[in-house]
Amino acid sequence: IKQVKGFLGRVLRDIDRQVSRQALTLTQKQEDTLNQAYRLLKQTRQSKNKLYSLHEPNVDCISKGKAHKRYEFGVKASIAVTAKESFIVGARSYPGNPYDGHTLKDQLQQVETLTGRKPETCFVDRGYKGSGVEDIKILIAGQKRGIPKKEKRWMGRRNSVEPIIGHLKSDGKLRRCFLKGTLGDAINVILSACGQNLRKLLKWLYCAQYFGSFLQRIWLKITFLMEKPKNTMAFLV
Repeated sequence: IKQVKGFLGRVLRDIDRQVSRQALTLTQKQEDTLNQAYRLLKQTRQSKNKLYSLHEPNVDCISKGKAHKRYEFGVKASIAVTAKESFIVGARSYPGNPYDGHTLKDQLQQVETLTGRKPETCFVDRGYKGSGVEDIKILIAGQKRGIPKKEKRWMGRRNSVEPIIGHLKSDGKLRRCFLKGTLGDAINVILSACGQNLRKLLKWLYCAQYFGSFLQRIWLKITFLMEKPKNTMAFLV
């Protein structure tokens, strides 16, 4: 790495000499590239707001705490689903890798804006401690004291959001964003959530159509039996 940084420093100094010697005028894109190169050259291991990618400067390093993958690079996203149907009612991105508890208030506000109803109870994991939300009841996973039995049963549904996130990554292409910038990240999260809801609605419609045709066949059979001649019915009796 030191050798590569040395090569980069030589190239930058050579570019500065050539620009000043020939009195060249750089475009905005060229100046941005040079600024990124100087920023990359000066940053150290202890530096904050590191530059991890030249084509996507706003990418964040997120500590996951997993044994096989300690860090992931990308943008943090938040998903809100209903407790019973697992229908996505809120999805947004959070650039800058903020603390999870500080994002809960904005996420609940988005849910209220999209659905027109204010959530009464919210089930979250332990990463949302200290969220500061007071007007909505927040139940944290693992919490046992002061929780009625009914809400304890609903708390078991909190893990239902995990397979939804898995489907968003695999089916909704949320694992990798091909749109540029923070705006592209936000659009990608919203479109992935819309696709998941559409797939769920299509599945419901298919099941309803199949169940409806099944009921229709039963109703036709009952109608046929009821409309048989009386002598046939007497013979059957």
